[in-house]
Amino acid sequence: QVQLVESGGGLVQAGGSLRLSCASSGRTVSNYAMGWFRQVPGKEREFVSSISWSGSSTSYADSVRGRFTASRDNAKNTLYLQMNSLKPEDTAHYYCAVSTQYARTTSAEKFYDYWGQGIQVTVSS
Repeated sequence: QVQLVESGGGLVQAGGSLRLSCASSGRTVSNYAMGWFRQVPGKEREFVSSISWSGSSTSYADSVRGRFTASRDNAKNTLYLQMNSLKPEDTAHYYCAVSTQYARTTSAEKFYDYWGQGIQVTVSS
């Protein structure tokens, strides 16, 4: 089993920055891809970013590419999402997840096995 806990969310003005963290415990996740997803009430959860087991490969949704950066510290069992130039449309509940089926990046939600409870990010205009 893997437990994931997100932190670092909150309220920020448009153009500002936030850094999300996702701490894992239980089974080691250093061999697996991890990802960030987000969801707005009434809409389906959408892919934000994925990072390979080593952190050497990342992928992003078109809507966040160039503004968001995913990274991981396997020694600390922690995944990060640096979010810059935030826009009101980035407002959502953000989730981190682990894919025990992939070591490289994947944007497909169905391949992620463990999920955190999520954390709210609100960007005011």
